Amino acid sequence: MKIKAVNGFKDILPEDTPRWQHMERTARDIFARFGLREIRTPILEKTELFIRSIGEATDIVEKEMYTFTDKGITMRPEATASILRAFIEHGLHVRQPVQRLYQIGPMFRHERPQKGRLRQFHQMDVEIIGASEPQVDAELMAMGSLLLDELGVSTSLEINSLGCPECRPGFRTELINYLESLQDKLCKDCQRRLTTNPLRALDCKNPGCRTIVQDAPSILDHLCPACDDHFAKVKEGLDQLGIAYTENRFMVRGLDYYTRTTFEFITGDLGAQAAVGAGGRYDGLLAQLGGPELPGIGFALGMERLALLMEQQDSMHEQPATDLFIAALGPEAARHAAKLAHDLRKAGLRAAMDHSGRSLKAQMKQAGRIHSRFTLIIGDRELEEQKAVLRNMHSQEQEDFPLGGSRDEQVHELLQLLASS
Repeated sequence: MKIKAVNGFKDILPEDTPRWQHMERTARDIFARFGLREIRTPILEKTELFIRSIGEATDIVEKEMYTFTDKGITMRPEATASILRAFIEHGLHVRQPVQRLYQIGPMFRHERPQKGRLRQFHQMDVEIIGASEPQVDAELMAMGSLLLDELGVSTSLEINSLGCPECRPGFRTELINYLESLQDKLCKDCQRRLTTNPLRALDCKNPGCRTIVQDAPSILDHLCPACDDHFAKVKEGLDQLGIAYTENRFMVRGLDYYTRTTFEFITGDLGAQAAVGAGGRYDGLLAQLGGPELPGIGFALGMERLALLMEQQDSMHEQPATDLFIAALGPEAARHAAKLAHDLRKAGLRAAMDHSGRSLKAQMKQAGRIHSRFTLIIGDRELEEQKAVLRNMHSQEQEDFPLGGSRDEQVHELLQLLASS
């Protein structure tokens, strides 16, 4: 009986990895343009970290975390808490008042696997810690938009404000009163969370709950003057940067630590999994975890969903080509080809060859499968005559290639020929 991958854990196969590598290269380039530095945190963290940051009454903590209960450790379900733990533990704020950080890696949640949603999933996560200005919020969203644009992925930006500890209690009370009047029509999850986390009802996917919340009170009507001014300046900043957006008063996010600005990058091309990325401000979270009183904002992009969109929207057309395939015919030719291929790789070329001694026809097919730009055909006879055949795989034109000089000379000649083509 074959052993298969665990349900919800997916292999990323060689034909798919070029798309992932392209995502990572593009992200790292853009993050560097905005002054971000990479941080890498462990996959395992103390369970308490996520309970204190994400919130005990959230779906993630209640139902979705992979926890080793006897050890009190959990496989990270998201990146922000881990990055903030590292920020506090190593006193990063002492080195630099504002830290601009990013992380790329796997996260783990025990959810029902479906298109664009796995139990092991990968995220590109960005955090700016120590900056409270609304212009930073706008800049962060603009960076996310730029990254998605350069990946060739079409999305729309939705924004909201969740207020702060001063203005949210009044809204929370009014929302609970509204939901209690319709409690028997709510789904079981929303009924259970009615007093512990009532805001989750606003983005519940149950059709009955979605109908009920259409007439629910809006947090935007309860913002204190400071939060109202902050949100107005965020929108002004987005307008100045030319970033299109819509307000979504039902957006609350699934994590308890968000305050003020929240946002999502939305697509209509992945069915129910509409959010490609999401984030927001978490000004009180650092102190809640035992750190300094510093503000923060961040977002994460789901890489599986990005890969699906890039494939559907045909934003990446070809895999990187091999520069040169060496088709060796005969034992002496194979020995010569192996040394030549190694020297070409040392010189920076992507060189490949077949070691099984197959026919020329079979080797030419292999060269085509790996998208080789050129093929160098060397047989024992060619070695004796000191003259190989170099074929352009695109035009099918071929020319003689001299083997009479030293191997360094052959490498130099091939480098020049391939660079000029």
